[in-house]
This record gives sequence, C-alpha cells and structure tokens, in this order.
Amino acid sequence: MADKKKRMQNLVEILNRARRAYEQEDHEIMSNFEYDKLYDELLGLEQELGTTLASSPTVNVGYEVLSELPKERHERPMLSLDKTKEVSQLKEFLGAQKAVISWKLDGLTIVLTYQGGQLEKAVTRGNGEIGEVITNNAKVFKNLPLHIPYRGELVLRGEAVIGYKDFEKINAEIEDVDARYKNPRNLCSGSVRQLNNEITAQRNVRFFAFTLVSAEGEGFSNSRYEQLGWLERQGFEVVEHRLVTAETVEDEVIQFEQKIADNDFPSDGLVLTYDDIAYGQSLGATSKFPRDSFAFKWADEIKETRLLEIEWSPSRTGLINPVAIFEPVDLEGTTVSRASVHNISIMEDLELGVGDQIQVYKANMIIPQIAENLTRSGVKDIPTECPVCGGRTKISMENDTKTLYCTNPQCQAKQLKSFALFVSRDAMNIEGLSEATLEKFIVRGFVKDFTDIFHLERYGEEIKDMEGFGEKSYENLLNSIENARNTTLPKLVYSLGIANIGLANAKVICKALDYAPERFFDVTVEELSEISGVGGVIAGTFTDYFSDENHREIFTRLLQEVHIPKEEISGEGGILENMNFVITGSVEHYANRNEVKAVIEENGGKVTGTVTSKTNYLINNDIHSKSSKNKKAAELGVPIISEQDFLEMLKGKAAD
Repeated sequence: MADKKKRMQNLVEILNRARRAYEQEDHEIMSNFEYDKLYDELLGLEQELGTTLASSPTVNVGYEVLSELPKERHERPMLSLDKTKEVSQLKEFLGAQKAVISWKLDGLTIVLTYQGGQLEKAVTRGNGEIGEVITNNAKVFKNLPLHIPYRGELVLRGEAVIGYKDFEKINAEIEDVDARYKNPRNLCSGSVRQLNNEITAQRNVRFFAFTLVSAEGEGFSNSRYEQLGWLERQGFEVVEHRLVTAETVEDEVIQFEQKIADNDFPSDGLVLTYDDIAYGQSLGATSKFPRDSFAFKWADEIKETRLLEIEWSPSRTGLINPVAIFEPVDLEGTTVSRASVHNISIMEDLELGVGDQIQVYKANMIIPQIAENLTRSGVKDIPTECPVCGGRTKISMENDTKTLYCTNPQCQAKQLKSFALFVSRDAMNIEGLSEATLEKFIVRGFVKDFTDIFHLERYGEEIKDMEGFGEKSYENLLNSIENARNTTLPKLVYSLGIANIGLANAKVICKALDYAPERFFDVTVEELSEISGVGGVIAGTFTDYFSDENHREIFTRLLQEVHIPKEEISGEGGILENMNFVITGSVEHYANRNEVKAVIEENGGKVTGTVTSKTNYLINNDIHSKSSKNKKAAELGVPIISEQDFLEMLKGKAAD
C-alpha cells in the first residue's frame, strides 16, 4: 500500500512537470504516448486506493497563466474531455443518440465574443477558468471575420492553429537552429500570445470554430450540427465535421484517419458531441469532464524493432542530443529508422541500451517516438568526447533533466554561424547550404573547416540518402560549390568572418594591399590604420586574425580552392570617389541593392544607410515616394535620383 501511494505521488509530480513544460513553457519533456501511459497508471491507482491528491492532473484542468497579457475569467469553465482509443466506447457513448464528429485540432483554444456584429474580445483557454486576453492578436488571424451579419451577442470557441507548411516555412527562416519551434502547436502558442500583433500577423494563424456557446435569440432546432452550419453562414471557418450514429461512427473514424497524411493542420484525434443540445446539457459534468462530449485518440500503430545505435547529435548551444537508430520498420505508411530520445533522463527512464528490443510508434501519426523498451539492458557508453570536435563532454542537470554538453568553445557545431556566413550571398554565395543543412553536415563530420565545403563529393552517397536530398539536389549543390570557386579576394576575406570586417572594409583593405594575399600575413596595424576608412579597431582585428597560425593555414588552403581574377590596380581614385550614396526601394536593372552598392564601392564611392547632410545622392526608383528617406532628402536638399539616372551618371563620369 505504501509503495502504491509513493508511486501515485511520483506520478503526480512527473505528470505535472510534463504539463507545465507543455502548457506554459512551449516544449515537451516526454512523448504523448508516455504521458498517456503514466496518466492511465495514475488514474488506476487513484481508483484502487480511493485517494486523489489535490494537485493530481486527473482533477486539475490546467495551470495558472504566466505572462504579461491581461487575464480574464471565463463566464463558463472550459473543461477537458474524457478520452478513449476504442471505437467500441464511442458506440457505447452514442447509444441511440446522434452526435457531431470532428477533428480534435492541436493548437490553442480561443473563446471569441461578438457584439453588434463586431469582434469584441478574444480570450485563450488558459487554465480553463482564467485565460489571457489576446483580442488584438485575434484581429490579425488569417481567416477570422472581424464583422459578421448577426447583431446579437455571440460567444463561440475554436482552435487557433498553424499548418505544417507554414510551420516549416517559418522555422526555415529562423537562423538560430536551437531557437526553432519543435512543432506547430508550440509555434501557434507563441504566436497567439505575442505582445506585438505584427508578429502574430506574419505567422499565418488560422481559426477553426468548433463550439457555439451562446447566441441570444437563436434556436438552431436544438442541434449542434445546425449551430456549426449557422457559424459557417456567419463567415467562420468551421472544423470539418459530420453527423454520426452508433451504426456509422466506425466508418467515419476510418474516413477521418485516411485524411491524416494529407491534412495540413495538426490533430491529435477526434471529438464526439451529442447533437441534441438539451440532452447533452441535462447530463451536466464531472469536476473535470463535460458529459456531452468524448475525445477519441488514435490507437497508435506500434512496431517492434531492434536498437542498432545511439547517435549523439551536437547543436550550436553545445547540447548533444541522443537519437535512436533502429532497424527500419513501416509505420503509418512510411519507413522509419530513427527517433529523437531528447535527453539522458528519458534514456534512463527507458533503460535504453544498444541491442534492446524496442517498440516504436508515430506520435499523432507523424513524429517517430519510442513507446517502450522490452529488454531494458540499461544506459551505457555516454560519450566522454564530443562526436564533432573530440572535446570533453559533461553531464548537466537542468530543470530536473539530465543533458549532455560539449565543453569545447571552439567546437565546429558551436561555430555554425561562421559557416553560415561563409556560404552566404555576399560571401562565397553557395546556394543549397542553409543553416539547417550545414548543421547536419557538421554533425556527421562532413565539414570541419571552410575548405571541407569544397569537397563534399567525398560524402556523395551519404548526402543523397539524407532526408531532403536526392540526386538532383545533390548535383545542384555541387554545381553551386563549383560556381563559388570563381570569386574575388574581398569576398573571400569577408567570408572568413573577421570581427568588424564587412565587405566594404574588405574591399578597401584588399585594394590598399594591391590585392596581394601574401601581404596579409605581415601587414602591421600602423600600415592598415593609414588607409582611409580603416581605423585602429579594424586594423587590430585584421592583424590579430592573420597572426593566428591556424587561420593562416586555413586561408592558404582556401586560396588553393578558389580562382580569383587579377584585379586592375589604378593609381587614381574611382569615378565616384568622395561621393556618398543611400539606396532605398526596389531595383530593376540590378539584381538587388547589394549589387548597386558593389558598383558604387568599386568606383570609389560609399554607401550608407541613413540620409544626412553628407549624402550626395539618394537612389530611389520611386522618386515621388512619401518614404521617410525621401522626406529627409527633400529637407536637406539631397538630390533623389532613379536607377536609370545613376546609370547615366556612371556613363557620364566614365566619359569625362
């Protein structure tokens, strides 16, 4: 008995920690499968012992909301739904009743209030009793009507969600790999609860109505199905739904299940609600669940396989994440052979060892996870050296979670930004090497320094087998790398990522040193400081960089990888010498504003970002624009010229 009570207390603590991470901190410390398994174990112990702790997740709906957004109490508490994975239980729930079946979307539940046909208020679910007011953010949801035909007071509930396509696009635009969102729900939660709704507007949040709470003066023939149809006529996008009976519910579940692979919106199951409103309301509710609704969670397809290895995957923060590699199995229509284990604590909970027989599944039919370890041989061989750099590792305990870190500050995985700069457009301009792809190459040992990027053909077969790659994309990458070999000395210098050395400074220094790279190794701070536009700070960082033996060695090897055309060295200044330009707006003749800037600098001019009294010309194809830069130029008497005017200026200056 004592052991069971202690286990119950431990389960309450574990589950509450997992819920806090998921609901408040927008990250997950265990899989849905593991959470549901522990939750069911806790529920069984509570029923067996006849005891329920006050803090148990079986009686508490949610956590107190923690943010700077205003709080508001819901007029009607928002309860969780009782759930099952058995269609037979849905049939039992239905009995002789009809019900509405719909997607259980995995986003953020929102309560909307309309008055006089206008959106008055939007509040998040929060802890079920108190939510956060996010009205300004709701106003920029992609598909939410701000005005509706109905003029009475309307209260409805729905789910704010972000689709997988938008999720992948937004994540790809976040340069910091470790700052990327783990799943669409976390991204949606962060987007909906922004203090600045401009960010929300950029995230393509959509709202799907799923329940009409009240609409004064409307009857709906006592039908939930009719309510949803009425909401559609008001302009709301309503969650996909159908009317079912005990005889048809199994077929409808199958129909929904077949759509999962093509569904753009995250869903973790289905919801069944009695169509008869009065009947459903007459049943009341428990302390946690309404009795008129039931949630159906997909019965996960579980396959048994053998764990082949634990791959340790470093990131730019130094965190080294364990990934389980197992014998391939077919799950939910695709072949999978790897699953993230997240951290050492989860490995220890599973007692995970190479050679173990494990059960794997796809969370929400999408994300591969380990469900159970059948043989539990135990965790061993946690690496003492980083798999990327060979540096010493350490085990750290943060938020009650054991994680593995690389202690080497020079680890290539931590230098991801340097490699990203090297391949960027203004540097070596290698297309197909996003930060995410670079991280994969670094982790696999394909890239240890800059020169390795020019020899990725060594790992051709492995790259072609990587997710997101194939023969065509691999060939495109190699072609881009070959094209990058033709570059300029200033671009090569800029690509090194030397502190304070931008492309413009690199051009000035290279020109002053006669485009002779051998001079970089022995030039002095005093010599560089004499160059116009190069001060002591820039001179110091440049000489410090090339005084490092490792940097000199890599730069020398880089020179052997690239072809740099001979630059014409003129004793005279360029035709735009002593002229200052500002460029704004779109361009037509050149590919982008950076190309215009390069032309100006090549001809001796300078480009700044702000119009001042020292500016000679503002280049803007929209000469009559009301932009702040045009206004400032007009105030200061700075001529505003078009791109065509600039081209004529170049011709005229050259002719002179």
